[in-house]
Amino acid sequence: MEPTTPQKEWEKLIQTIKENYSENDLDMVRLAYDFAEEAHRGQRRASGEPYILHSLAVAQKLAETRLDLPTIIAGLLHDVPEDTKFPIEEIKKNFGKEVATLVNGITKLGKIKYRGIERYAENLRKMFVAMSDDIRVVLIKFADRLHNLKTLDALPPDKRLRIARESLEIYASIADRLGMGQIKGELEDIAFKYVYPNEYDWIRQILPKKYKSKEKHLNKTRKEISRKLAAENIPIKILSMHGRTKHIYSLYKKLLKPEIDRDLSKIYDLIALRIVVPTVSDCYYVLGIIHELYKPLPGQIKDYIAQPKPNGYQSLHTTVFADDGEIIEIQIRTDKMHDEAEYGIAAHWHYKEHGSIAKPNLPWINELVEWQKQIRDNEQFLRDIKMEIFQDRIFVFSPKGDVFDLPDGSTPIDFAYHVHTSLGNQYVGARANGQMVNLNYKLKSGDVMEIITDKNRRGPSVDWLEYVKTSMAKNKIRTALNKMRK
Repeated sequence: MEPTTPQKEWEKLIQTIKENYSENDLDMVRLAYDFAEEAHRGQRRASGEPYILHSLAVAQKLAETRLDLPTIIAGLLHDVPEDTKFPIEEIKKNFGKEVATLVNGITKLGKIKYRGIERYAENLRKMFVAMSDDIRVVLIKFADRLHNLKTLDALPPDKRLRIARESLEIYASIADRLGMGQIKGELEDIAFKYVYPNEYDWIRQILPKKYKSKEKHLNKTRKEISRKLAAENIPIKILSMHGRTKHIYSLYKKLLKPEIDRDLSKIYDLIALRIVVPTVSDCYYVLGIIHELYKPLPGQIKDYIAQPKPNGYQSLHTTVFADDGEIIEIQIRTDKMHDEAEYGIAAHWHYKEHGSIAKPNLPWINELVEWQKQIRDNEQFLRDIKMEIFQDRIFVFSPKGDVFDLPDGSTPIDFAYHVHTSLGNQYVGARANGQMVNLNYKLKSGDVMEIITDKNRRGPSVDWLEYVKTSMAKNKIRTALNKMRK
């Protein structure tokens, strides 16, 4: 492949921006590029490439995500104060307060490293505060980390492993909580190669044949659905109908589940058919047509439109027996749902012509900031944060149909306190899917949880601390116990 140049990458960036912004908006972007190019002139990355290529790659990713122009400009300038002679005041003078605040946020965030618990914990704390102040700071950090991952081969092995592990355990987990499926998948797939090289090679060896077989069946199914929709003679516009390949790290994690036991034939969504239509009613109509054509697998119809996931994900999923007994997953969604599934919180900028959502409604981030103020011990903070953020999540329903997002392994008391403090303090029992369950019952995704309370109960029992898993529940129990003692 012919090596790239700053000029080529600049032209690519401008072309991407032109697709979403007016020509008048480009002047400030051009000024930002000239400023960054001058600031980084003569600097080279470990790979030997001119440093400005990194700045352009970050801005390109932000532009592809269709974020607002101040964020793209901040992406071009994000390393200037830290790595050049130009201070943040110069950026503020030339590009305004908003861009300077974003760049300063990235600079203050520093580099999250595993070198010492104190620094590692403090930098994580900084990240959560930055997220609560302006979520765009973290979106720039995602783009920065993604390009760093793509150039890892230029670094020593120990540094490669550290950066890849951080990306897998921290950045990808936060991207997931923000509903940013595309960024999460990219971060995980590149980091996977460096963190688990043997497992990565194993997956890469077994996939090609299976993909080829699945693609053949998928193409046949796509044509049959198209014919059926045309025969119905109802004017539904299919915006797109295409195959979606499962991200390799996501596939690896699924293969490790006991019920799968590394058997690739048990993975039904290795390649899924994704159908994008204009309206919600079109989604349900297409689902009906598909079920006329193919028999659905029992228990495999998931309505994330009526019941979105806590990170905002919406789509209809069905798994069907296609011809020749092949099992295929089909996902149906509107184009807005599709953007939000791919870009998560970033997708809001696609639908917002003016104004900013620098402080979107993300209660879990604000709760995290408040909660971390109470925990000054860094070792405990890291243990708790690993539980709260950096592990698999489950989705549990209340009897009214509200959906709650909890760490895997949570118990009924965790759920009760997650809903409301008083619900936890007055807890006397719980039903999961209509059946009474014990305190140590491990919640599963899809459980409908009903908490039984007694208004005369004074508060929690100290024994509950043995059964709860989340730090939120533990802290609320300890607070209530202290009040009772006083």
